[in-house]
Amino acid sequence: MFKFVKGHLETIENIEIYPIISLLIFFLFFSALFYWVFTAKKDYIKEVSNLPLDNQNDQEL
Repeated sequence: MFKFVKGHLETIENIEIYPIISLLIFFLFFSALFYWVFTAKKDYIKEVSNLPLDNQNDQEL
């Protein structure tokens, strides 16, 4: 099965660019996420972390 896929992919021109692009997208996304995590305001993180426990917003039907 793998031989068939590998043989088929080798016939496509410029196919080697796709793994590079996907690695670049992966790296940029997680770098941006890492940056956001360390620069987020602590008050915002605390407020969002307490949302599931906040019962004041619950309304009875």
